[in-house]
Amino acid sequence: MLERDLVSVIIPAYNAARYLGEAIRSVLAQTPFSIQLVVVDDGSTDETTRVAQSFGETVHSLYQPNGGIASALNLGLTHTRGEWLAFCAADDMWTEGRLEKQFAVFSTSPAPDIVFGHVQNFFSPELGPEITERYHCPPEPLPGYSLASMLIRRETFDRVGGFDEKFRIGEFVDWYARAKHLGLSSQLVPNVVLRRRLHGTNLSIRAANDRRDFARILRAAMERRRAK
Repeated sequence: MLERDLVSVIIPAYNAARYLGEAIRSVLAQTPFSIQLVVVDDGSTDETTRVAQSFGETVHSLYQPNGGIASALNLGLTHTRGEWLAFCAADDMWTEGRLEKQFAVFSTSPAPDIVFGHVQNFFSPELGPEITERYHCPPEPLPGYSLASMLIRRETFDRVGGFDEKFRIGEFVDWYARAKHLGLSSQLVPNVVLRRRLHGTNLSIRAANDRRDFARILRAAMERRRAK
């Protein structure tokens, strides 16, 4: 039985000790909403679990051997009990009043199935000019059709199902393609709901074998269209 008005938030984390505390605090600061926060340590070799546990009972801390983001998300889902679902990356931060702005959309008629928001990218403060000058950080907020900017009812999420663990990256691209295939509607609020941190790890170039996942996701989406 899902707990009415409770927002279950999942943070998958891998070697995220440096930034995880800020992510957790940004989620817990969403007043006056009831939050269940689940952090899944996906086999980290740093102090990620210790950081999560330092918040005490306000954070449900889980650990699993490294299995990828989709696997960590699916484990977190099995421990959630809220009527609502939301997500945050371990190196990003929710903005103040995010949930209030997104919940307001669900009060409209007809209400969408999914609500997204805008994302503001920023360079992590520890990066020096030798890195920041090599990459572009968009100064303007961007439409955030991403997992970390999404708010959704749990029963709606379950219509689509969990994340496909055969994808090491792009797991949300696949999930959202399945949601659109089912005809789920979405709406984007004009507000910034997520601050996305650009740092040394996520600025690095992904390996070619990771990029193959996107081709597999595209093929799967095309096959669903043909079957329909």
